[in-house]
Amino acid sequence: MNAENREVVKVLMVCLGNICRSPTAHGIFQERINKANLQTHITVDSAGTGSWHIGSCPDSRAIAAAGRRGYELAHLRARQVNPDDYIEFDYILAMDRDNLRNMQSECPGQHKNKLQLLLDYSDRKDKEVPDPYYSGGDGFELVLDMVEEAIDTLLQHLITRHSL
Repeated sequence: MNAENREVVKVLMVCLGNICRSPTAHGIFQERINKANLQTHITVDSAGTGSWHIGSCPDSRAIAAAGRRGYELAHLRARQVNPDDYIEFDYILAMDRDNLRNMQSECPGQHKNKLQLLLDYSDRKDKEVPDPYYSGGDGFELVLDMVEEAIDTLLQHLITRHSL
């Protein structure tokens, strides 16, 4: 398949409220996509399984921590996972098992294979990105460390699997 006919790979990052972990993953992955000049081949979005923060920008601590590493999150706005997401996206990556289970209970059977944990793309034993919302600044730094590692592996997987 030549580059002009290649389908765009669509990735959705998901956490609970879409203000800390999933926008962090979204911002990091977008930066990696841009750096690899793959914007026409891979798209990324983020959402939450909960509705509390719809329309809100990411948590100011997440924005600040990401900004110190060169990632831009301030333009992102929280949204909730909707039924069309299960059809539209090729990879739907949850930050933790609770959100994965929530999506598995709502996702049509033929699309459940798209659901994974982001840290399935990591060598870490613990496959959950902890919610930093109630932690101090160190929690946001840990999230960045974990997500960066997984994102790098995810990107290499997509490049290989989809011949990008």
